[in-house]
Amino acid sequence: MEEANQTKVIEFILEGLTDIPELQLPLFLIFLGVYLVTVVGNIGMIILILFSSQLHTPMYYLLSSLSFIDFCQSTVIIPQMLVNFVTEKNVISYPECISQFYFFGAFAVAECHMLAVMAYDRYVAISNPLLYNVAMSYQVCLWMIAGVYGMGFFSATASAFFMIRLVFCKSNIIRHYFCDYFPILELSCSSTFINEVLLWSLGSFNILVPAMTILSSYIFIIVNILHIQSTGGRRKALSTCSSHILAVALFYGSTAFMYLQPSSISSLGQSKLSSVFYTIVVPMLNPIIYRLRNNDVKISLRKLIQKVNFDSTKNDLH
Repeated sequence: MEEANQTKVIEFILEGLTDIPELQLPLFLIFLGVYLVTVVGNIGMIILILFSSQLHTPMYYLLSSLSFIDFCQSTVIIPQMLVNFVTEKNVISYPECISQFYFFGAFAVAECHMLAVMAYDRYVAISNPLLYNVAMSYQVCLWMIAGVYGMGFFSATASAFFMIRLVFCKSNIIRHYFCDYFPILELSCSSTFINEVLLWSLGSFNILVPAMTILSSYIFIIVNILHIQSTGGRRKALSTCSSHILAVALFYGSTAFMYLQPSSISSLGQSKLSSVFYTIVVPMLNPIIYRLRNNDVKISLRKLIQKVNFDSTKNDLH
C-alpha cells in the first residue's frame, strides 16, 4: 500500500526563476522578446538558406540544422516558462515534465555533436578545398546530420527510460525553471545510482568526443592556415571559422560554467542564471552571430530582401 502511494505522482511544481511577484511581468516580457527573436532568427536563417542558391553548400546545410536544433530547444523550455510567469502555481504534469526532460536532452546532445560536425566541415574545406565537394557530398552531409540526431535521441531515450523507473515520494517541487536532470533526481526516494552512472557515461561521451573533435579540427586548421602564403588567403580562411568559433565558445563556455562549478561556491541562483544563458540566450545569439560575422549570409539576405521588394513593386504596378 505504501509503494502504491509513493508512485502516485501526477504533477510537479516548478520553482521557477524567482518567487518575487513584482518580477513576474517584467520577466514574462523579457523572455517573450527573447523567444520571438530566437524564433525569427533561427526560422529566418533556415528560410534564407532554403531560398538562396548560393548557400546550398554543406556548411550552410549544417548551419540550417543547427538553427532548427536551437529553435526546438528554445520551444521546449520558453513557452512553459511564459505560462509559469502568469500563473499563480507553476504546475507541470508528470508526462509533460518527462517529455520536456526528454526533448531538451535530445536537442542539447544534438547541438554538441552538430558543432563538432561543423568544425570537421571547416577542417575539410580549408585543408582539402579541391576535394571538399567529394569529402562533404550531399549524401555524407545527410548521414552526418542523421548521426547527430541519432546520438541526441538515443541519449535522451536511455536517460528517460531509467528516469521513469524512479519512485517519487519526497517533495514534488522541482527547484528549477524546467525539468532538468539533477533537480528531478533530487525528488526520488528510490536509488538513483544507475541514473547517475548513465548521466556521467553519456555526458562524458557527448561532451568529450565533440570537444576533442572540435579541438583537433582547429589544431589542423591552424596548421594549414600557417602554411598559406598570402595574407588575404589566411584572412579568408579565418573568416570562414570565426562565427563557428564564437558559437562553440558561447555554448561550451556557458555549459562548463553551469556544470563545472565547485559545489562550495555554486548556489541555486547562480545555477539558474547560468542555465538560462546556455538554454535560452545561446540559441538566440547563434543566428545573430552567423548573420553579423558571415559575409555570404549578409549578401544572401540583402539579395533576398531586394528580390522580395522587387516582386512586391512589380505586383503593385500590375
